[in-house]
Amino acid sequence: MYQFILMIHVFAAVCLIGLVLVQQGKGATMGAAFGSGASQTVFGSRGSGSFLLRITIGFVVVFFSTSIALNYLAGRVVKQSQQVILPVVPAPSDTTTSGISPSSIPDEQPIQQSGKIKTEKNN
Repeated sequence: MYQFILMIHVFAAVCLIGLVLVQQGKGATMGAAFGSGASQTVFGSRGSGSFLLRITIGFVVVFFSTSIALNYLAGRVVKQSQQVILPVVPAPSDTTTSGISPSSIPDEQPIQQSGKIKTEKNN
């Protein structure tokens, strides 16, 4: 679905760019007033303004509709990927102990004498 809408979006964008480049600006008819010949004779004496304008408006509507649809679809995917399920940590059974037990204390402790480190057993 996303790829199909994206293809329509790209097609509408390319057509929109082409239509805007084909159309003439507002000041382009000034040359016809000073004798540059028949202006816009391909689309009639009135010109291509209304025909190309309607097609351009149609592609603008398609372009913005697909933009909104793509934004909605991408936002839904991001929201689904951001949901994180955290593991449940079991509560400690006895809260009075500090977490240090005799088995967690190391047996060997380093003793430094005259520049050399020796190890000595506690027991």
